Amino acid sequence: MGAMADADRLYFRQLLAGLDVAGDDFIAQQMVNFVYLVGDRETGEAVAIDLAYDVPGVLDVLAADGMRLVGALATHYHPDHVGGNLMGHEISGLADLLDRQEVPVHVQADEVEWVTRATGVGADQLVGHASGDVVTVGDIPITLIHTPGHTPGSQCFLVEGRLVAGDTLFLDGCGRTDLPGSDPEQMYLSLTQRLTQVPDDAVLFPGHLYSEKPSAPMGEVRRRNVVFRPQTAEQWMTMFAPS
Repeated sequence: MGAMADADRLYFRQLLAGLDVAGDDFIAQQMVNFVYLVGDRETGEAVAIDLAYDVPGVLDVLAADGMRLVGALATHYHPDHVGGNLMGHEISGLADLLDRQEVPVHVQADEVEWVTRATGVGADQLVGHASGDVVTVGDIPITLIHTPGHTPGSQCFLVEGRLVAGDTLFLDGCGRTDLPGSDPEQMYLSLTQRLTQVPDDAVLFPGHLYSEKPSAPMGEVRRRNVVFRPQTAEQWMTMFAPS
């Protein structure tokens, strides 16, 4: 995984679409998506996670911070996270980024076909990964954790005590499991088994601002979030599986 970078070296920004970027975009304001920037201040390299709504605005933020984009990562294929058509509304995202500059786009292997379908980006422009793979930006390691449930190839990113979780886990609740590619049983396993490697003192950064706070320690989320209350898979399915 490489040496852990010191806290001052890590560049980490949480941007709220509809406010910090895409300020005039009504859909962004309604969807309250987060875009994340992760990088190495020493090398000036950064990657964007779930880049959607305002590619130029995000690149402007990076430039103002003295950083340059060298890659993109996606938690899952939904257009509000990667761009594409969302209920008749066109959202900019990965296709627009790649029109501007060629950078690797890291997705979970099971999500490649879904991302290409949603965005029009060719499969040859995507890098498919397995759980446990590490993407390094500068000297900052980002560990990929496959967390299917919301979509087949949903993944979370663990970087320096921070978990960028997309729609796998929110501070309150979790991603829907009644959409194409969703699987409530896999979501239960992702929450209760695949994410056990994430310590309680890690901070959860979700894919949407669905709570008063934009982030919280995993220990607090595990204590308070109703999705962790069932003691068995059967109980979880009774409470959260689509009827």
